[in-house]
Amino acid sequence: MEYNILVAEDDREIREGIAIYLRNQGYRVFLAANGREGLDIIEKETIHLAVVDIMMPVMDGIQMTMRLRENHDFPVIILSAKSEDMDKITGLNIGADDYVTKPFVPMELLARVNSQLRRYAKYLELVQKKEGPQKEGVYTIGGLELSEPQAQLLVDGVPVRLTPLEFKILALLMKNPGRVFSAEEIYERVWNERAVNTDTIMVHVRNIREKIEIDPKEPKYLKVVWGIGYKIEKM
Repeated sequence: MEYNILVAEDDREIREGIAIYLRNQGYRVFLAANGREGLDIIEKETIHLAVVDIMMPVMDGIQMTMRLRENHDFPVIILSAKSEDMDKITGLNIGADDYVTKPFVPMELLARVNSQLRRYAKYLELVQKKEGPQKEGVYTIGGLELSEPQAQLLVDGVPVRLTPLEFKILALLMKNPGRVFSAEEIYERVWNERAVNTDTIMVHVRNIREKIEIDPKEPKYLKVVWGIGYKIEKM
C-alpha cells in the first residue's frame, strides 16, 4: 500500500528536508506552509498521516489538528520547540498521536512515522471488517460496547469516535476488566515498543474519559489506581 503523508511546516528548509527523507522511504508527500493549506490538501487527497508544526502563520498546528479531527482519524505527529511543552500537551489533548521536539534527527521522525503507520494499518484492517454483526471480539461493560471487528465504540448505544491509539488503549483495558495496568505496560502493549516516555498515556486516558464518562472528574468506568496505573472497573 502506498501511503500519503502531509507535512505542514512553515519553514521551507525543514519542510523540504522532511519530504526528501519520506520520499526516500517510498512515501508520497504533500507539502503545506500553514494549517489552512494543510486542510485544503486533506480535503482533496487521501492522507494517511500528517506531520504538523505547531507554530505556523495563517492557521497554527493546534487549530489545524482540531479541525481535521472533526472528520479524520489518521495519525498526527506534531513538531514543537523545546520551549513549547504546554503546546505539546495541548496537541495531544486535542487529538495528536505523538510529538517530536525540534531540533530532531530525521531518523527519529522516520521511526515515529513508520510506527504510527503500522498501527494505523491495523486499525484500517479492522474498519474494513464491518460486513455485518459479529460477536467475536465484542466487549461489553456497563453502557460501553467495544467491537474490534467493527472498530467501533458505543456508549449507551451512541457511536463515539476514538483515535486509533485511544481505541487500542480502551480495548486493552476492556478485555481485562478489573486488572490494573501500569502506564509502562500500556505503552509497551499498545505501541509495541519499550516504554521510554509514558506521559502520553495520561493524556490519552484523559481524552478517553472525556468521551466515555458522564462526569470525567468522577469516572464510572476508567479508574486511576494511584501509584500503580489504570483499569476499567468491573460491572
